[in-house]
Amino acid sequence: MAEVLTAPQRQRADSGLRTLTAISISHWISHFHMLVLPMLFPFLKEQLGVGYIELGFALTVFALVSGLTQAPMGYLVDHVGARTILLIGITLGGLSLVMLGLHLSYAWLIGCAVLLGLANSVYHPADYAILSAHMDEARMGRAFAVHTFAGFLGGAVAPAIVATLVTAIGGLGALMVAGAAGPAVALLLIMMGTPDAGAKRKGKSEGAPKQNIITPALIVLTTFFMLLSLSSAGISNFGVVALMSGYAASFSSANLALTAFLAASAVGVLAGGFIADHIERHAQLAAGCFAVNALVVLLIATMTLPSAILVVAMAAAGFLGGVIAPSRDMMVRNAAPSGAAGRAFGIVSTGFNIGGIVSPLLFGWIMDQSAPRWVFGASVVFMVLTVLLTFLTDRRSNAAQS
Repeated sequence: MAEVLTAPQRQRADSGLRTLTAISISHWISHFHMLVLPMLFPFLKEQLGVGYIELGFALTVFALVSGLTQAPMGYLVDHVGARTILLIGITLGGLSLVMLGLHLSYAWLIGCAVLLGLANSVYHPADYAILSAHMDEARMGRAFAVHTFAGFLGGAVAPAIVATLVTAIGGLGALMVAGAAGPAVALLLIMMGTPDAGAKRKGKSEGAPKQNIITPALIVLTTFFMLLSLSSAGISNFGVVALMSGYAASFSSANLALTAFLAASAVGVLAGGFIADHIERHAQLAAGCFAVNALVVLLIATMTLPSAILVVAMAAAGFLGGVIAPSRDMMVRNAAPSGAAGRAFGIVSTGFNIGGIVSPLLFGWIMDQSAPRWVFGASVVFMVLTVLLTFLTDRRSNAAQS
């Protein structure tokens, strides 16, 4: 009798685990594909006979396309179905790399960047819509955390995988094999029975009144995501050169400090998932963590720390930044109108892309002005602004609930 009663619970748990695994794999491949082109820049520079400015332009095109199409993809997720859009995006991103390997030219590189940007815009709206619809509410924060961690992991292993492929089969072969992983993952998700979400789930959205998705809370959260991107991008992309030129850190010490920052961020994401499932005031957690984080980064910006203490401080900053991620996603989910999770995550994720467009220019200009300490100082400013916005978001959320 007990087995009969517990069987549905086990089935739901198994289904939830299978869904989380599938969506985490999709996030892994998205972050992996994002770094394939940058990892091949030396090869592409030699083969195409172009400079790093031309190669960097491809990344700008990627960020612009991804930013401009996030919100429209969210609309398609809610009205066509998250699974269909996700499978198309994974396949498209992979095939774009395969085509570049088959027809290597600068024109194809830009075309590949356009298609990769379009594919990248799919993941957040589709992934979060499926997770929001099918994961156990009591474990939603941990599900978001595992999903985010998988993306971090995809980016972390990309350099090693691409380097191994280049050594084994050359640059063109690396492009094609890395690209072929896309359709392979799409097929795997089909075989795993990845569930759908959005308007295709019959009966949940039919006949429902139209809602205004562009709410004040989502506008604030989009700005919040942009500031989050700006507060971390400078440290991630320019932290090594800033530490070397402004703090007299050795190359190995600077890289160790950045590695500690990135690794601790991934660990912080997992810890933040458990915390997010046991609290209700996610905005307050985000504000508190970022306030402490601002103090840590301010310490790095204003003092020349011994190598060991610098590594500890960078790890603390990364951990606190990672803890915020699941609560950040819960804030978006709570602010999203019913049946509009795809559009909501598509809209706010545009903030990440705006940050990705602005940050290289801003922090590159800071370094050109011979002000490396301001790489960390500017990050502190963005963190403080983020804290202020989280309080504003929390206040709006409370008002809406009232």
